[in-house]
Amino acid sequence: MVNRERNTRLLETLKLPENSVCADCGLPEPDWASCKVGVFICLQCSGVHRNFTESGKVKSIRLDNWEDERLVQFMIGNGNLKAKKKYEAFVPPFYYRPHARDCDVLKEQWIRAKYQREEFMSNKATIHTTAHREGFLYKRGRDSKGFQERKFVLSRSEGVLKYYTKDNGKGPKGIIPIQSLNVTFQGEKIRHQHGLEITYMKDSQTRNIFVYHDSGEEIVAWYNALRAARFHYLKTTYPQASEAELIPKITRNYSKVGYMEKTGPKQKEAFKKRWFNLDSGGRKLLYYKNPLDAFETGGIFIGSKERGYTVKEGLPQGMKGNNWDCGIIIGTPAREFVLTCENVKEQREWLDVLRDVLSQPMTKEDIME
Repeated sequence: MVNRERNTRLLETLKLPENSVCADCGLPEPDWASCKVGVFICLQCSGVHRNFTESGKVKSIRLDNWEDERLVQFMIGNGNLKAKKKYEAFVPPFYYRPHARDCDVLKEQWIRAKYQREEFMSNKATIHTTAHREGFLYKRGRDSKGFQERKFVLSRSEGVLKYYTKDNGKGPKGIIPIQSLNVTFQGEKIRHQHGLEITYMKDSQTRNIFVYHDSGEEIVAWYNALRAARFHYLKTTYPQASEAELIPKITRNYSKVGYMEKTGPKQKEAFKKRWFNLDSGGRKLLYYKNPLDAFETGGIFIGSKERGYTVKEGLPQGMKGNNWDCGIIIGTPAREFVLTCENVKEQREWLDVLRDVLSQPMTKEDIME
């Protein structure tokens, strides 16, 4: 009876608004507790906490017995809001705060940075606030399938990310402007859990490079260093904009990626299987012959419905796909694009994200594209 009463008190504490989502990833209805730091967390984040020697004591609110009254009082007296004020007091504005649907390495390193390394408890300069970073990453060759170790140098003052084939090379093999850079984790596509996809504009096309590092801490540090450089560029370019306006523009995750089949502009060409990336922030649906191609085969600009853009379910009358028949028709002022998905689930997901883009008003930057 005593243990049941303790569990009941903890469950009541969980109902408080500040404890209603996981302290680390924001997933609703957490039912685990990290007893060292006093936060309520989800099952997945509890696995990361369990591996800490510093905060490894993890208990289920519903399944475990809470024999120690002092531990119950500690959890009730702390909670997510109090821990946030302590462990997230000085998180830089550019630092990415992962969500429940983000990849494991981002969530793990966020948790380790907060509670294990205590990186955000002081406003002193850290590795995240430096203007220069260099080190080695494994990079996929543009025309080859292999990854080779390359030296990368990030210079915020120059506004570029450079990479070299040799440490003592005469000059950089590539120069990536921070102005058009985007970076996103794509571990599944790259087939390495620490894989990053870096994109930038080159000769009016989107250039993709793929890199990884065996250390989760190192690859997340690079990710946030690139975000810091982007944030610096945006603040310099738009000095009147607030942080709240700039932060969503630092980097963008794809709304959806995956295979669809596509026919040509006459709608008589054979359907061909292509890999698609939807960048909702840039209103671009880019397609590739292969997921790791350096340049896109083509792209579709997704405007707003007020400007005549449409997304419809199905296929034109009398048309059949090659292997797939779950159709999508994207209408633009210039033409219609006809695509097919492997199954109804994929079709629904693509329709949802495309319609979401259509519902967003176009900005001045969108109109200038």
